[in-house]
Amino acid sequence: MDEQAQPDTLNEIGVLKRREIEARIVAPLLERLADEYGAGVYEIAADTIARVARQQGRSMAAAADDDSLPAFAAGLAAFSQDGAMDSEIVELNDDTFAFDVTRCGYADMYRALGLAELGATMSCNRDGSLIEGFNPNVEFTRTKTIMQGDDHCDFVFRLRDTPVSVTERPDADPDS
Repeated sequence: MDEQAQPDTLNEIGVLKRREIEARIVAPLLERLADEYGAGVYEIAADTIARVARQQGRSMAAAADDDSLPAFAAGLAAFSQDGAMDSEIVELNDDTFAFDVTRCGYADMYRALGLAELGATMSCNRDGSLIEGFNPNVEFTRTKTIMQGDDHCDFVFRLRDTPVSVTERPDADPDS
């Protein structure tokens, strides 16, 4: 699959609605594949979703022509579209972007579909890969998620003290 052939414009429908559509297709597909080929298909799916998120991060940085944390923060507005979540910025500057998600429509939607575990893979686990693609010199930490039953999600993105070269990045494309 040539990921660079067509730009991804699906966020125009809203990321929450997009994730619901994906979940309604992917969940039964993964279940059937796991029945046929074993539980390893879930690991393949998680790896694929992470790869797609890294590519989306690279696309976000290219569209913004800026890989700074303030540019990343601005680019995340699509994830709150249509009331998908409520968040509070804790810190935003050139070195740190920290925020708490206090209400998560993604977690609500996956739970309503009976797919909380898949929701963690399809949504929560993208976050680290998204920033990796956006700027590999940013470190991501999160110790709590609403999806896993916590009362909020605590996101922290910080510039690394030691920069990471392009060749050290997973899925690195040195020509891009």
